[in-house]
Amino acid sequence: MLRKTALAVGETYHVYNRGAHKQVIFVDEGDYLRFLLLLCIANHSERIHLGNLLKEYPGRSWIQTLSSIEADKSLVDILAYCLMPNHFHLVLRQKTENGCTIFMKKVATAYAMYFNLKHDHSGVLFQGRFKSSHIGDEAYFRYIFSYVHLNLLDLVEPGWKENGVKKVEAARKFVNTYPYSSFQDYMVGERPQRKILAWDEAPPFLKEMNDFEDLIKNIQDGPGSGVWG
Repeated sequence: MLRKTALAVGETYHVYNRGAHKQVIFVDEGDYLRFLLLLCIANHSERIHLGNLLKEYPGRSWIQTLSSIEADKSLVDILAYCLMPNHFHLVLRQKTENGCTIFMKKVATAYAMYFNLKHDHSGVLFQGRFKSSHIGDEAYFRYIFSYVHLNLLDLVEPGWKENGVKKVEAARKFVNTYPYSSFQDYMVGERPQRKILAWDEAPPFLKEMNDFEDLIKNIQDGPGSGVWG
């Protein structure tokens, strides 16, 4: 099924999907780490076989494997991500024609094959094709960046969107240390996982907006209608 509106080269999108019937798609740490590796390795103009790479470097940690991957990042710029037990969020800028679609197909296909084999699962893993919303201005970008990284608070403080964050320090610590989110790469500093991101291509305000209170304020302010540039 074709999209009603094709994704455009040079434009930025909030891309997301969840498990079919809201099923869990990340059961353990190994699942999260495999998906993160795929975010890096699938962003390449040619096919790269992760299985062959893992066989080539047996016994390596996932960080060592990540460090050995040299993808050309030609399909998309990955500007943010967050993985949750039954869904994921990405912020992507499309670099080539159909780049987002090709990238997401490679990631979803490879991960579904891995997950089905590991967990003896059959049938569809994801809830259809990925969903996307266009990020057309800075205000909406700030909102989506905050939404992606604060979404994980649902795990520790359900209802925070409606009732506000009650345990601020605990929430701050959880967001700052959550290992399957790109917020650490903006808030804490360089770590091996930053290789997944198009760090040099990120708008300057993302690198400056690195405090928990900034995220909360952007959510409270809403999407807005700022001017992109």
